[in-house]
Amino acid sequence: MKVIAGDETDLIARREGSAGIIRLNRPKAINAVTLEMFREIGSALDEFEADSAVGLILLEGAGERGLCAGGDIRALWESAKEGGDLGKVLWREEYILNARIAKFPKPYVAFMDGIVMGGGVGLSAHGGHRVVTERTRLAMPEVGLGFFPDVGGTWLLSHAPGETGTYFGLTGQPMNGPDAIYAGFADVGVPSRKLAALREALVDLGTRADASRVKATIAGFASGETAGPVAAIRPRIDAWFAHGRMDDIIAALNRDGSELARSTLKTLNEKSPRGMVVTLKLLRLARASATLEECLAREYRAALAVFASDDFREGVRAAVIDKDREPKWSPPRIDEVTPEMVAPYFANIGADELVFN
Repeated sequence: MKVIAGDETDLIARREGSAGIIRLNRPKAINAVTLEMFREIGSALDEFEADSAVGLILLEGAGERGLCAGGDIRALWESAKEGGDLGKVLWREEYILNARIAKFPKPYVAFMDGIVMGGGVGLSAHGGHRVVTERTRLAMPEVGLGFFPDVGGTWLLSHAPGETGTYFGLTGQPMNGPDAIYAGFADVGVPSRKLAALREALVDLGTRADASRVKATIAGFASGETAGPVAAIRPRIDAWFAHGRMDDIIAALNRDGSELARSTLKTLNEKSPRGMVVTLKLLRLARASATLEECLAREYRAALAVFASDDFREGVRAAVIDKDREPKWSPPRIDEVTPEMVAPYFANIGADELVFN
């Protein structure tokens, strides 16, 4: 099989033994994914699906810091600032790829070691065999950028136990490995020191690498941890976040008054008010949705509205460009977010609607 991308490129895709390896290869950027990389991943999956010698797919990240810090936010910000269409193009191709990963016919293994955020979640958490480690820090921090958890994040978060998904989606708080398993973003924890041996075992499975053999192979290296810190505080999370309005969530936290409630309030107060209201509505709609694709199509509508918004440009500026961590949100308060402000995020977009084959 030919090497789809070489060792010096941003994406390495090649067959090793029975495994079709997809390695995100921008370690200095914690493997943030560009539009071209999404396209190369799609091409790699085409070739690996057609190659009878490939029994499984293995997604991994180069370097020691993590699998993937997300999409190329700086490029999106620059395009938004100039009135460009990168968001429209990138998110369409990315979301279609996310849906494809969820239905890929061969076992799809993701090594979710280190930092896994945003677009990295979309490339990994929809796979059939999701491996975390003690170094995993998985997060969907988009509300802090004036955005919302996308890449199918609303589908994943809305299916987490109780209101833990609402909590993670609105606060952007990171999950460790056991948290990610508990919340349904991962399947099994493996000590990071064993990843190399697990990788070798998967590569050596041969064409016998069906889902049950892959699962059994991974289980042989598992740590056994399945419930992290969030499971212990779930009753309180459920009580605070069981509401359909952000005002009611804030009121519940204020009534509680505990140290944990106060710290949660502080975190929420740093986020985009409009982003939180949009996120909560997306999560509630996702809970009633039948498929991942339905959620991705809804996220795409909302993403196009976000791309044109001041909040997205301001959130990225404060977090990524100037790094002053002092965004000026519009509006600045949750009680100032009107239905008229939120409506465009959920409006039909006609010919631009996201359609899956």
